[in-house]
Amino acid sequence: MRSSTDRKYDDLSDSMLLKHFKLSGDLEELGELYQRYMHLVFGVCLKYLRNKDDSEDAVMQIFEKLVVDIPRFEIDNFKSWLHVTARNFCLMQIRSKKTKSGLESSFDDMELAVPVHHIDEPSIESDLQAMERCMEKLPVEQKNCVDLFFLQEKSYRQIVELAGFELKKVKSYIQNGKRNIKNCLEQTSE
Repeated sequence: MRSSTDRKYDDLSDSMLLKHFKLSGDLEELGELYQRYMHLVFGVCLKYLRNKDDSEDAVMQIFEKLVVDIPRFEIDNFKSWLHVTARNFCLMQIRSKKTKSGLESSFDDMELAVPVHHIDEPSIESDLQAMERCMEKLPVEQKNCVDLFFLQEKSYRQIVELAGFELKKVKSYIQNGKRNIKNCLEQTSE
């Protein structure tokens, strides 16, 4: 059963809670807002980190990150902004682990690893880095929609629900984002 403090926020929209938190710094308001989407953050973390304990830790660390980050950003759609924030946090965790472990792997990992030609590794890595740089240059709406469609394999309808855009806008953002990435990659390779 929900307490009376939980119910006092039921009538407030995400944007109102966000505005109140930015003005007051009240962690209870931020906690209520985060609680609405914590299951989604956990899902994103589990998808990327592939470990329940690491994902639970990440959910808590992301909340702590929000306390610092929210006042610094202009956020139009909290749910989609939080999704991108959670994804980026997880990607940084993965990169951090790779950096700490270096290029060496245990014998157990080597047995399970997919064979990769050393000649291709720098090329693949540089291609991925170029793609990431090009995605970062996209307008926020395009970047969110491209990420949801191509990287997270969401349908147009799911993107409409997650991002809060009209179907026509989602299709347009994906098409324009794809074209902009292609143009950016072509410029990079010249």
